[in-house]
Amino acid sequence: MPELDTEILVVGGGLGGVAAALAAAGGGHRVVLTEETDWLGGQLTAQAVPPDENPWIERFGSTATYRRLREGIRDYYRRHYPLRAEAARLTDLNPGAGRVSKLCHEPRVALAVLEAMLAPHRAAGRVTVLLEHRPVAAQTTGDRVDAVTLEGRDGTRTTVRAGYVLDATENGDLLPMTGTEFAVGAESRDEHGEPHAPEHADPANLQGITYCFALSHHAGQDHVIDRPEMYDFWRAYTPEFWPGPLLGFLAPDPRTLEPVERTFLPNPDGDPLAITADQSADAGDKELWGFRRILARGLHDAGAFDSDITLVNWPLNDYWLRPALEIDGHTGPEDVARAHHEAKQLSLSVLYWLQTEAPRADGGTGFPGLKLRHDVTGTVDGLAKSAYVRESRRIKAVTTVTEQDVSLDVLGPHGRKRHADSVGIGSYRIDLHPSTSGDNYVDVASVPFEIPLGALLPRRVRNLVPAAKNIGTTHITNGCYRLHPVEWNVGEVAGHLAGFALRRGVEPHQVRDDEKLFDEFARLLDQSGVERHWPEVRGY
Repeated sequence: MPELDTEILVVGGGLGGVAAALAAAGGGHRVVLTEETDWLGGQLTAQAVPPDENPWIERFGSTATYRRLREGIRDYYRRHYPLRAEAARLTDLNPGAGRVSKLCHEPRVALAVLEAMLAPHRAAGRVTVLLEHRPVAAQTTGDRVDAVTLEGRDGTRTTVRAGYVLDATENGDLLPMTGTEFAVGAESRDEHGEPHAPEHADPANLQGITYCFALSHHAGQDHVIDRPEMYDFWRAYTPEFWPGPLLGFLAPDPRTLEPVERTFLPNPDGDPLAITADQSADAGDKELWGFRRILARGLHDAGAFDSDITLVNWPLNDYWLRPALEIDGHTGPEDVARAHHEAKQLSLSVLYWLQTEAPRADGGTGFPGLKLRHDVTGTVDGLAKSAYVRESRRIKAVTTVTEQDVSLDVLGPHGRKRHADSVGIGSYRIDLHPSTSGDNYVDVASVPFEIPLGALLPRRVRNLVPAAKNIGTTHITNGCYRLHPVEWNVGEVAGHLAGFALRRGVEPHQVRDDEKLFDEFARLLDQSGVERHWPEVRGY
């Protein structure tokens, strides 16, 4: 079996993994970065999800490197797309003019920018990227992880030995492999006293996953797909907590749970420059075509594009029948494979329903001109390369972030939980999608929050650091810590932390516990452009 030796191994090439690799390599360290798919970028690329961000993101509220990523995406469009002059001049260009984000864009553009950010480190030999490799085993000694074995697409296995191992996988895959203590699913209300936690713990209660896909619309053409094998099931499926069939435009408002009719009109008239994306004022999810639109034809020269492109990540295609995660005593590999198959069938069934049965404003049914954009997602089946995973296994951390630390109802409109060991910031509503135990949405207001270093430290294991959605949150607080800029922030700090520990000959726990060491590390983060505390903000 081939073996590699490196200073820092980053397993998982999503946003947290890429940010971790950039930070560690920027400190001069040798890094191996792995990814299960053939695209780096996770949520932004392989999962095809435009960024969910805080309302101040254009001015502050992210790390400097995350801002580089965002500006790189905009510059890509300015350099390579036939933008109207007034669109190209916008400093806050929103390429898709979507309402979910101030920066809706195509997955391949984010991939190109991420690859460019990594390119100099790869050329210098500091970063080695192993695409289409997944972790299958780990070697440990006491409280340390010695090595991780990865399996390539062809079945070849490679063992990577490293001083530090960063788990940036979408599901926290290294935690059970390394024996790192972790939580999964919902904690009981008694454990942390969280107002929205269930009465009893439920490890198998996870937010649903989604297989996203991209669509354009071409009037007068017929792009109807073959009838999906599970279409009859999904066409008839009516959840107990839903106001009607799942395949329909009537769905709960996530914040009030009241039934709300969504609208769907491909390629609407109107200037996309007039669109304002601000989820703090309007969730933007009531008009489905424009909600996650990732290319707006009206921003470009006339005739350049004959259709917008929109991204389908809607209430209709959230999948929650069973956990898509192996959980001791609850699910095994066959259950997980079945969950992913059913989730894909749901998304394909949503598309087929839209093409053939969805009600139109003119009284007719179906939009046969909807075209599944395989080219946008880079897959044969047209769905995203991997599922959008909202909830991971989470380390049992030195510090666990609870609902009381972030809830607007608990802390009040001017409240804020400050952490002496803050290593970053974020802001998003506590946004839990329907779950595998039959819970409806939980979508409640939160205050701008900090990321404590203690949430990145396992209680026992010394050289494994979470670098994605697997930090010390709860089922509830994961709902606001799971979004794009926070995952990037966590990964970036994990990369800096591993590098700092190597250079100083200390362990991450010492960095938090020793005031002088933490001050030194905090200065490094400050100099790197990691915002650790919020300025005074209102209106959240």
